[in-house]
Amino acid sequence: MSKPHPLLAGLSGRCPNCGEGFLFDGFLKVAPACEACGYDFSKADSGDGPAVFVILIAGFAVAFAAVFTEFTVHPPIWVHLILWLPATLILSLGLMRPLKGAMLAAQFMNRASEARHDD
Repeated sequence: MSKPHPLLAGLSGRCPNCGEGFLFDGFLKVAPACEACGYDFSKADSGDGPAVFVILIAGFAVAFAAVFTEFTVHPPIWVHLILWLPATLILSLGLMRPLKGAMLAAQFMNRASEARHDD
């Protein structure tokens, strides 16, 4: 059986090395190692990358939908608040874990590591 593509494994929250073990040990906490193949995740760090992509994607989608709704339906402001605040929260939380997994998988694919300053 062949290994899955690392990005697809990362998007699904699986180990980018084997595709079997879990990448996360909670909602966003990265597991210390893969339970299936033992791959070490201790040096994996996605930084702020996933949050930036979530802001760009969710912000664009919600802003576009809110402006489109305003120009076509003209609802009162409270309708906008009831629609778009929960939509922003749900979309942001729904995108954060897959995008963090994809960023960690991209590090694995490119064999990225922390910057070192060897003297």
